[in-house]
Amino acid sequence: MKKTMLLIMLVFVGLLVTGCLPGDGRNTAADPAGFFWGVWHGWVAPISVIVGIFRDHIRVYEVANTGWWYDLGFYLAVISGFGGLSATRKR
Repeated sequence: MKKTMLLIMLVFVGLLVTGCLPGDGRNTAADPAGFFWGVWHGWVAPISVIVGIFRDHIRVYEVANTGWWYDLGFYLAVISGFGGLSATRKR
């Protein structure tokens, strides 16, 4: 029962996360992605790479963005998501 619930939750979270990947058409030149979209896209970058292999329109990085602020959010999320900014690092 626990394994079934875990599998259902993983599928649900996977579907939820893939609904907001870069290149999905949500952001346009008229409504570009900002800082917080950059943070989100940085967190889901590993998933974007995998999905991007199978779908041509999905990218790791949103092309329609606000510039420097999007870049800052994206890189902060990528660095912190992989442990670079962790405050509880083991020595």
